[in-house]
Formats: sequence, structure tokens, C-alpha cells
Amino acid sequence: MTIKYQSQKIAQYFYTFAIILFAVQVLVGLVAAIQFLKPDIAILSFATIRTLHINALVVWLLAGLMGATYYVVPEESETELWNYPIALFQFWATVVAVTAVVVGYIVMGIFPQANISVLGTLVLNEGREYIEAPRWADVLIVVSVLLFLFNMFMTMLKTKKWTAIQGVLLTGLVFLALMYLPGMFYSKNMVKDQFWWWWVIHLWVEGSWEVIAGALLAFMLMKTIGAKREVLEKWMYIEVGLVLFTGILGTGHHYYFIGTPKYWWWVGGFFSSLEPVPLLLMVWDAFRTTREARNVTNKVGLFYTVAHAIFNFVGAGLWGVIHTLPQVNQWTHGTQITTAHGHLAFYGAYVLLIMAMIYVTLPSMRGVKEFKTSRAYQAFWWMTISMVFIVLTITGAGMVQVYMERLMGLDYVAVKANYNLWFWIIRAIFGVGFLVGTLIFVYDYFRLGKDQGLQKT
Repeated sequence: MTIKYQSQKIAQYFYTFAIILFAVQVLVGLVAAIQFLKPDIAILSFATIRTLHINALVVWLLAGLMGATYYVVPEESETELWNYPIALFQFWATVVAVTAVVVGYIVMGIFPQANISVLGTLVLNEGREYIEAPRWADVLIVVSVLLFLFNMFMTMLKTKKWTAIQGVLLTGLVFLALMYLPGMFYSKNMVKDQFWWWWVIHLWVEGSWEVIAGALLAFMLMKTIGAKREVLEKWMYIEVGLVLFTGILGTGHHYYFIGTPKYWWWVGGFFSSLEPVPLLLMVWDAFRTTREARNVTNKVGLFYTVAHAIFNFVGAGLWGVIHTLPQVNQWTHGTQITTAHGHLAFYGAYVLLIMAMIYVTLPSMRGVKEFKTSRAYQAFWWMTISMVFIVLTITGAGMVQVYMERLMGLDYVAVKANYNLWFWIIRAIFGVGFLVGTLIFVYDYFRLGKDQGLQKT
């Protein structure tokens, strides 16, 4: 099994960068979990570690999606990439920019006074949760994404061969760029600022990432079991349409808590309750397609693909809807229950998605027909079992927090310091388990196709 077009190998650059950042994200996440038990265990504060954990997550997933797209578009367009040097330049520019941002976070964590203001903007950290990157980094990210989109569009235009998969994929990537722009505007009015902030935090997921996931899911099912393109594309349109329909207005369930009119409570609550529907359709589509499969060409790739569909529904769908209804969310908003939803949703919807794409596409880039799959399965079970217990633990901690803090009215700091020591211990233990799974996956990524005894094409 070999790739059809040599320029598809650029995907490996992005995959490798993503994998390294993934390992960093998990490692600092474990440090953050231990800091709940022993706050002074690291030189950096919990706030800095948390910033590294979340930002590494966003960037490694973004790099993984770019790598997957660099593989999919030439294959769907049936042509080499329009400009390989631009893709290579975009990769290295992204690596340098991200590395500089990470170093800036660390420097600021050690020397807070280093975050000086130049031309009205802070040079190391803008301080807005989840989008802390300084303005110069925002500009570089936008330039990188625009170069990426231009290269993709020109590749499609070169042969004028358009498929539904590449069309939906490009639509999601355009949304990805557009939904980042509201985060570059700052308002002194906190209500207005938070209104636009949620466009980045929520609509990045519901308006772009889930759209991209829908396109990649169809591509992977087609590649692993040879499913009919016409059927997959039909369901892809339905799923993506419902994702946008429910997700965009579902943003409103955040708005009530920032001072916007009360009608957002009901609009957001109603459409948030519908958000699991398209995710359930993705699960049904995956099982319907695999049930009809007669020739599975990549069992481990299919395994991760179906696992992604299932945990996308469980994490983003079920764990989301149980606490986004207004009558519940008024008590749970901003608690550990939100944290539990975030962990399982990102793991199911995007972490497993990138891993699935790697196992579907990497063998062809490495030029191997057969490869050892035992490590892939080991990594999956280590990570998945650990993540399930982490989420159950955090959910339990959140329920205790809601009762003691929101219902009994106990002091926030007192509750956080004393109410659930065992929850934090258990979370740290399974955090170690997740790190083990991550290291197995990282090792497998670099060894895939290089073990002795493999048949090369």
C-alpha cells in the first residue's frame, strides 16, 4: 500500500508535530492533576500549567487536522498538492510561532513582570481564557491558516475535480479561520467581550471542527472498508447540516450567564438538547456502514474510526446535554461537571479522530502493507479506560461541588480545598494510566512500519 501522490507526505510533518504536542499536553495535564494535591510540586503555577495544557490541546488538534487535510485533498482531487514549498514553509512557520508562544507562557509563569505591553498589546499572554495567545501570535496563526486554505483551494482548482468530502472539509476549514477572528477583538464591556469570546470557544467546535470531523469520518469509512461514496456523502450532508443547525443556536446556553437577554436561555437550552442528534446519526452511520462491510483493509484504522464516532456521541453529546439544559446549567455552570464534559468530548470527538486518521493514512505514507497492531490497541485501551475513570471521577467531584457550594452556600475556596481529596487522588492515578497509553501511542507512531519482518510494497 503506497500513497498516490508524493506531496501527501507533508501530512507526516504535521502529524509528528501534533504527536509531540499531544505528549506535552498530557504530561502537563498530569502535573496539573497532581497540583490539586500538592500545589507547590512544580516551578510553574497551576494557572500557567493549565494554560499550557489547554493551548497544547488546541494546537496539536489543529496541526493534526491540517495534516489529515493535506492527505485527503490531493487524493480526492486526484492531483499533487498545488505548491509543496508553501506547505513546507507554512509548517515550519507554525512550529516556530507555537514554540515561541509556549516559551512566552513559561517565561511569564516564572517572571510575570516580563509580560509587558507594546503598542497597546501584551507580548506574552493576553489573559483571555483558552485564547491567551498574544496578538502577534494571533496574526501569525491567521496567516498560516490562510496560506493553508489557499494551497488547498488551488489544489482543488487545478483539476476542477470536486467531491462532497473535500467540499465539506474545505467549508469546515474556512469556518475554522473565520471563527478565530472574533477572538482578536477586545471590548471593555465584559458582556460584549464574552459574547464574541464564545464565538471562538463554542463555534470553533460546533461550526467548524464537527464539520471537519464529519468529512473525515466519511473519508475513513470509505478508505477502510470501501463503502460507497454516494451513500456516505448523503449521510455526511445530513449529519453536518444538523451539527450546524443545532450547534450555532446552541451557543445561546452560554449567553444567559454573561448578562445577555433571558431569551438566550431558552433558545440555547432547546437547541443544545438537540445537539446529540447528529452525533448519534454519526454512530448509526458508522455501524450501518461497517455491518455491510465485506473487505476491511485496515482493521485498526476502522477500530479507531468507530471508537471516535461512539465517544464523540458519549462525550460531546450525552455528557454535554446532561448539564446544558438551563434548569440544570444554572447550578452546574463552571463546575467540575463542565470539566468532565470537556475532557470526554475532546477525547472522543477530536483526539480519537486524529488518531484514526493517522492509522488510516500513515501506513501508505510509510509504504507498508502490514504492520504490528498490538501497540495501537494497547494505547487505545490504556487511554480510553483511564479517560472514562477520569471523567467519572471529575463528574462525581462536580456533583459534590454543586451540592456544597451552589446549594449549601459554602465558601468556594473551602470547598475546593477540602471536599474531595479522594477525587483528586483517583484522578491523578488514572492520569498516570492515560500517560502510559499516550507514550505507547507515541512510540507506535514512530515505529509503525519499521519493525522487522514487515512486508513492504
